Amino acid sequence: MRAMILAAGRGERMRPLTDHLPKPLLTVGGQPLIVHHLRALHAAGIQHVVINHAWLGDKIEAELGNGQQFGLQIHYSPEGATGLETAGGIRLALPLLGDEPFLVVNGDVLTDYPFATLFDALKPGKTAHLVLVPNPPQHPQGDFALQQGLALADGDSKFTFSGIAVYRPEFFRELPPGPQKLAPFLRAAMAQQQVSAELYHGYWADIGTPQRLADADSFFRSRS
Repeated sequence: MRAMILAAGRGERMRPLTDHLPKPLLTVGGQPLIVHHLRALHAAGIQHVVINHAWLGDKIEAELGNGQQFGLQIHYSPEGATGLETAGGIRLALPLLGDEPFLVVNGDVLTDYPFATLFDALKPGKTAHLVLVPNPPQHPQGDFALQQGLALADGDSKFTFSGIAVYRPEFFRELPPGPQKLAPFLRAAMAQQQVSAELYHGYWADIGTPQRLADADSFFRSRS
């Protein structure tokens, strides 16, 4: 299985930290956010990783290179200065991701989720499998409901989409080119019962503000 790390966000809420450094290169526990993912993906047995980028993307390429230092082969999918949103960015990167299901993880989350468990998560008849987490304080309303292994757009109790998922390439192939948000296409697939999901109770953090970055840094340093 190949993996894609979404690293094209501008990181507006992280300014001024992200004025001169792309958000995925901010450090937690002594290493960049994105390196935590690269090491975890390698540990799971993944060898090929695609990274999309936009804002200051050249710095990401300069820092990570071809991935050899992580035991990986890294390929890049540049999106220009403004980016293409999540679905648009994945669509652009499809030629690098192959014809089999692939794993996607947001570059601005931190987690100890065991990526290897996703290798068999996508069942026949499903186009996507999402990892949901309990709602953090900054997102109490959640995103999607979970019922008997299916993700639903609506429900009495919603959970937060972690930014970790497995998709079939065909889920994105028919999308028009250009910027495209992911959520509308997920909801349409959910209406056809094509999206499975699971709830993960382990460590997960959305590193969206300087304070959450500091909290995550303290957490990782306390474990070392």
